[in-house]
Amino acid sequence: MSKIPVMELFGPTIQGEGMVIGRKTMFVRTAGCDYQCAWCDSAFTWNGLESDKVHQMEPAEVLDELVRLGEDKFNHVTITGGNPALIGKPMADFVRLCHQRGYEVGLETQGSRMQEWFYEIDQLTLSPKPPSSMMKTDFDTLDSIVNLLQERGVDFSLKIAVQDDADLNYAREVFGRYPDVREKFLQPVNNRANDSGDISAYLLNRLLWLFEVAIQDADFNDVRVLPQLHAMVWSNERER
Repeated sequence: MSKIPVMELFGPTIQGEGMVIGRKTMFVRTAGCDYQCAWCDSAFTWNGLESDKVHQMEPAEVLDELVRLGEDKFNHVTITGGNPALIGKPMADFVRLCHQRGYEVGLETQGSRMQEWFYEIDQLTLSPKPPSSMMKTDFDTLDSIVNLLQERGVDFSLKIAVQDDADLNYAREVFGRYPDVREKFLQPVNNRANDSGDISAYLLNRLLWLFEVAIQDADFNDVRVLPQLHAMVWSNERER
């Protein structure tokens, strides 16, 4: 693959989750994923329903379009999907172009695939998927990725989206497996990702549930509980 399969380019907007929550950023959303999570809030990147919207773009074309959209109103770019970790050299070239322009780069991926360009990411979020996603974690692969990132001193975090008690047990397992990872996050699953209208009350209620669980559980003493801030503000609006 010599180009990046781009589903969406948008921003500036506010990052709504993870280790750079609240930061102004531009988004590059890639098409394609090796997972098919039951509650995926971006299933359009892999289910084929919007395949006509995928554009194969050169790394420089992607950056030029971000600059056209964001002008001088950003200094951070977020790469998301789908799973951007499926892309090799073109994404490596894009990350380097961003750094040449003085932009920091964040990435979220589920930890199912390693790429050399991960070492160049400024803020990397590994978000392995819990049982409610209906996906199964390959812990041998995740172990390898975590070890490689730690060896190279990459700034990365672990983030688990949780829906129920089984997911909480999974989060305990993952966080306990990697005790030396400094930044760990819990986030409620958005089960209404396909709903239109205001879902903020629902999301607040789910956040309250997770707050109360974490407060009472010693296994989550060093874990931060965060919302999907963008969904609380803009509900399920696309490209916000």
